[in-house]
Amino acid sequence: MRRRTLLAGLTGAALTGATPAHARTHARRVLHVRPGDSVQAAVDAVDGPGWTIVVHPGTYREVVDVPAEKSELTLRGAGRDPRAVVIVFDNAGGTQRPDGSGTYGTAGSATFTSAAPGLTVRDLTLANDWLRADHPEITGTQAVAARVTGDRTHFDHVRLLAHQDTLFADTTAPDAFDRQYFHRCSIEGDVDFVFGRARAVFDTCHFHTLQRDVTFTPKGMVFAPATARANPYGFLAVRGRITSGAEDGAYKIARPWVPSYETTAWPSLVVRDTWIGSGTDAVAPYTNMRDAYPWQTMRFREYANSGPGAEISVPENRPQLTAVEAATHTRRTYLGDWRPYEQRP
Repeated sequence: MRRRTLLAGLTGAALTGATPAHARTHARRVLHVRPGDSVQAAVDAVDGPGWTIVVHPGTYREVVDVPAEKSELTLRGAGRDPRAVVIVFDNAGGTQRPDGSGTYGTAGSATFTSAAPGLTVRDLTLANDWLRADHPEITGTQAVAARVTGDRTHFDHVRLLAHQDTLFADTTAPDAFDRQYFHRCSIEGDVDFVFGRARAVFDTCHFHTLQRDVTFTPKGMVFAPATARANPYGFLAVRGRITSGAEDGAYKIARPWVPSYETTAWPSLVVRDTWIGSGTDAVAPYTNMRDAYPWQTMRFREYANSGPGAEISVPENRPQLTAVEAATHTRRTYLGDWRPYEQRP
């Protein structure tokens, strides 16, 4: 089962002798969370901007929500190995809420949610280990590992693990151009597992498509951007890798998401300088989510990609940037005066 795969062999997962919840270091505005403590309790204890929460090795089965007022917060694993700290839960979009008010829906299924500007998350794993096979009665199979909004959100060396809708990279409002930067992250899933409205840069990230027990293809898509029409930039994947645990050609790079509540969306995606493996359909790497919004009318482009999944055999199926256009699709143009890529790890 997926849960066993995720949780087996984690460093420190069986540690005992936890210290009291969110031990506080006043001078440096640092809170420590150890096995037996609650990450959410530490978030709740933050009383102003600029705090750091250090999560020690272990598995924390809980839902974590960082509200907008917890600005400039850093949440990080205590070490350098993101596998050592796992925050995980198993809600799906179709899971009934305990209070009987209905189902969680896609956004509500997230293990980790943040609306805080200036958030930094690093050196840990965020996961949703809900499995379709364990819940055949549930048709709402979206199960989000992280939903993030808020400007200047920075994920560094983070693993994001789920199946459908792993990472919801969204904005605080349709007219907000919230910026997000994902650096050295590993993101895996099967259906639309990087999706949303944010202006997001994925720098040196690894996207991995999972084997999926279905007979049809495509088995899924990596990206499903829903960029607002007024936003000049959507998703940018640069210097990354796209690999697969499925058979050759089983996955698409992307399909456009035009939500029913925002039909003016004009999805934008650029994949450049990225190695694309054979699990991606090289002949037709894009597809429609709905025929009313064909992918050919969207802002989908590539540039200087390599690997068997990047071969251009049908040029009209793989629109490319010119060199001049590529110069406008960089970390700097997408993120503007915010430059998290200049920070040292």
